[in-house]
Amino acid sequence: MDLVNLSGNLLYAAFILYLIATLFFGATIRDKRSTKSKKGISGNIAITITILGFLAQLGYFITRWMASGHAPLGNMFEFVTFLGMAMVLGFIIIYFMYRIGFLGLFALPLAMIIIAYASMFPTQLAPLVPTLNTSWLYIHVSTVAVGQGILFISFVAGLMYLIKKIDQKKRTKKNIGLELILYMIFLFVGFIVSTTTFSIMDYDATFEYQDGTQIIETEYRLPAIAAPNNGVLLTENVMEPWFEAPGWMQGADAGRKFNTVIWSVITGTILYGLTVLILRKRVGAALQPLLRGVKAELLDEIMYRAVTIGFPIFTLGGLIFASIWAQIAWGRFWGWDPKEVWALITWFFYAAFLHLRLSRGWHGEKSGWLAVIGFGIILFNLIVVNLVIAGLHSYA
Repeated sequence: MDLVNLSGNLLYAAFILYLIATLFFGATIRDKRSTKSKKGISGNIAITITILGFLAQLGYFITRWMASGHAPLGNMFEFVTFLGMAMVLGFIIIYFMYRIGFLGLFALPLAMIIIAYASMFPTQLAPLVPTLNTSWLYIHVSTVAVGQGILFISFVAGLMYLIKKIDQKKRTKKNIGLELILYMIFLFVGFIVSTTTFSIMDYDATFEYQDGTQIIETEYRLPAIAAPNNGVLLTENVMEPWFEAPGWMQGADAGRKFNTVIWSVITGTILYGLTVLILRKRVGAALQPLLRGVKAELLDEIMYRAVTIGFPIFTLGGLIFASIWAQIAWGRFWGWDPKEVWALITWFFYAAFLHLRLSRGWHGEKSGWLAVIGFGIILFNLIVVNLVIAGLHSYA
């Protein structure tokens, strides 16, 4: 238990250090009166704190490994936490290539959201299921996460490019699309806020529903707006559900997952609305002045360079190592499991990205949209395919 507590404390310390580093990165671009030397000092302090945070998170990973006896990559909490660490690693690599402090102001908060998202899953140590009890777990999963972490930097640079270049003075399809992307980030935060709030309140409600010939009980950690289809509320003195989840939603705990999505949308929309109300403008328009001194050409180069580094690593882990493990575990290199299909879709998308970069007219804004969409596919694979669509990877 000492190692488990130490592991949790190190992860918490990493989160706080990333937050502090973000503030110092903000100082490198927000204070117009600062001299170049002062901004350089702020940048050096920020990246030093970032590295300390990364080392603290690495310490979390090692101590949790020691406590569990296996690499902590076997469930959603462990994988998403490792992915957050890989994102920070990707940022550190790109930082030392370009010495770009402003990137940290966007990259670190987004990585922190991913780490906070991980904490919403059960954090208890558990033995690996037989399929995962192999060294290929470490090889395949860690390589995929590192590749995705570096591709995340392409997303950050692409998002910054779009915020900088898209005209915010008039309503167009482009700035509506950009605002929609920023709104979806708020929905992500809404999931974290709503889940954390009711977890602190120790909210719990139990439903009973029929799945085929089985009677199953499911626990809701958020008040039930959507009950399971044909479900019966067993817990007294809690909020009655407003309606039932549609019958076409299949899979374990489909109603509970649908209810979580509803709460994420409600909470995220409230947070977004309050932000717009306070700023008195769209979020993209409020962020645009922060990037006034940033060179668009540099952002374009970063989004391309991140893909050229991350794509081969993802190919190695997501296709080659995955196929070898699939042959060992299931006796075939390829099946049509949803996780495999979406990994292949991700690979084809980034392969197309690199191919299109060689074509005239696909630099700049078009590349920015591709970088954002590409990481959207990765998040879809991480969230929807892992948690909603049933498949051979559902145990994770």
